Amino acid sequence: MFGVGLPELAVIAFVAVLVVGPEKLPDLARQAGRMLRQLRNLANVARDELREELGPDYADLELRDLDPREIVRKHVLEAMEDDDDAPAPSRPREKPLKAGELPPYDVDAT
Repeated sequence: MFGVGLPELAVIAFVAVLVVGPEKLPDLARQAGRMLRQLRNLANVARDELREELGPDYADLELRDLDPREIVRKHVLEAMEDDDDAPAPSRPREKPLKAGELPPYDVDAT
């Protein structure tokens, strides 16, 4: 989920036991779970209010749809799929350079 694997989780748990202590660790875990549940509930309420305000056209709106990275990724993927459907423009085949020959150079273009 956050790029945390089993070794990292073990280190975090070990540090938590050292810092907090084994007696208070279950209470801390309960508080963290309660906080995550409240955050998830808050996000769901915000999503439902946004859907209600925007009207029936946006009934399937998800909060991750508003993430700029997701928007760009979606549009880039759609553009790439559209490009795959279009035939590639044909360009004349260029002859390969001979040994020691320099490629063409346009002074005005650089």
